[in-house]
Amino acid sequence: MSLATGGGRGRGGAKVQGGKFLVPHGGRIVKLSRKRRSLPQVPISAMSDIGFLLLIFIMLVSLINYRQEIKIEYPEAASAKKTQAERNFEIWIDREGAVYYSGKPVDARELENLLVETNLAHPDERIHIIADRGTPFRHVAEVMGVLQLLQHRVVSLVVKEE
Repeated sequence: MSLATGGGRGRGGAKVQGGKFLVPHGGRIVKLSRKRRSLPQVPISAMSDIGFLLLIFIMLVSLINYRQEIKIEYPEAASAKKTQAERNFEIWIDREGAVYYSGKPVDARELENLLVETNLAHPDERIHIIADRGTPFRHVAEVMGVLQLLQHRVVSLVVKEE
């Protein structure tokens, strides 16, 4: 008989009976039981905490990179040059001629102050004028007049390519 079936002898005269080793020890038989290895346990609560913190981090980062956009219809252009600037000062002009910066309406005086502050902090920042297709040109000209007054040289008009 083999050791696995419960009968027979193992090393040193040990017998296996009922899944336990019986070992002769000085005239008496001592029962030795096999120690079962416990499976490693993963603390689920710690993992859920880490997952929750990761979710909060991703949400905060996405809010930081959030760009306020005004719903406009872009004008089309046959030839347009793409600009690849890290930072852009975006001035939005809707169909009615309202001017926006970062999703908030601004008037000419506020726009001028914002441009001066931005130029002092980031002199190489590009100015993008994003106007609706139906915006009367006089509103775009007003914004360009403010830029001309402040002597901004790098200005882009954002359009949709045909």
